[in-house]
Amino acid sequence: MAGRRGFLQNIASMPVIGSLVPASLAVAAPTRRDFYKELGVGTFINAAGTYTTLTASLMWPEVVQAIEYASKSFVRLTDLHDAVGKRIAELLECEAAMVSSGAAAALTCGTAACVAGTNPEFIRRLPDIAGMKNEVIVQKTHRYGYDHAVRNVGIKFVEVEGEAELERAINEKTAMMLFFNASDKTPVSAERFIAIAKKHKIPTMNDAAADAPPTGVLKDLTKLGFDMVIFSGGKGIRGPQSAGLLLGRKDLIEAARLNTSPYSDSVGRGLKVNKEELLGMMVAVETFVKRDEKAEWKEWERRCKQIIDSVSSVKGVNTEVKVPQISNRVPHIHITWDEAKIKIKPKDVVKALREGTPAIEVTPSPADRVVVAVWMLQPNEAEIVAKRIREVLKSAS
Repeated sequence: MAGRRGFLQNIASMPVIGSLVPASLAVAAPTRRDFYKELGVGTFINAAGTYTTLTASLMWPEVVQAIEYASKSFVRLTDLHDAVGKRIAELLECEAAMVSSGAAAALTCGTAACVAGTNPEFIRRLPDIAGMKNEVIVQKTHRYGYDHAVRNVGIKFVEVEGEAELERAINEKTAMMLFFNASDKTPVSAERFIAIAKKHKIPTMNDAAADAPPTGVLKDLTKLGFDMVIFSGGKGIRGPQSAGLLLGRKDLIEAARLNTSPYSDSVGRGLKVNKEELLGMMVAVETFVKRDEKAEWKEWERRCKQIIDSVSSVKGVNTEVKVPQISNRVPHIHITWDEAKIKIKPKDVVKALREGTPAIEVTPSPADRVVVAVWMLQPNEAEIVAKRIREVLKSAS
């Protein structure tokens, strides 16, 4: 004990350790680089939503931690794919899951699974679909800007209108039936679409890329009976923007995996998912399903009220909160005004917000209004958006 006491006394009498290190050898803390400023790229307040061109959402802090963790070690990529897929499938109560390089990549991989399956020769030959089932049935109202990802496999789309035409279109060449979840025109409902497909033993795929939140949708569509369901990773789930989810039947998910990276000579070889994205996407799902939805919604309502109260102080302004039925099911503030009293057009308000300091992006919308989405706003940004819109409108009144 005496020896220990004497050692501590000696330490206490010594100079501060830092003063013993020559100034020339001291290591300065690394400076925090402002990369966007260096590159001349401007940032903005996101009052628009999770649009890809606006870099979608901001990742959960837990996701960033997972990405940093993954960056420091080597693993076998297929082992990690397997483990992450199993974990996500358990969380979302489906047979199987895989992380894809975005929702569009999931469309390609899922289609390849239905066309080439696990046949090594077929996998190598895609998009040469000779001798394979090569038709994908889709409702005419469900054609959209992302079905090129399906056509990449080499398939032919067969458009149908109504149940009778859908039944007639099914034949020995039918590889898959594609459903676009966000369509506001769906002559054949999801339930009937699934029932007809199952009767003919045709796999179905539902593109629900932008349809989370709510949380339940991540489970609902596979439980409804779709064989494969697609979600974007970087929108409402707040994972890496370059990641997505393909959920569904185990045999189809296994086939989709064989038709993409890291397997060489496959149609999806370029659709690589790295270890950081795999872990990041898994943690994003874990975080998304356990968050407090009610508290989140209450905060969105508070932001809406703050913006509405501010802009409504300008005479002639009208506001309404709307929640889309399917995609982006979050509060959106629709702002309109009497242009006889407030002499500015909505497109010029949008321009003024975009060109101001700080820059603000709002939702692309009809020409007769300005639409503000509040769910991607960060702390204290609702106050800034409220003030800026009021100032722009008031200056024109």
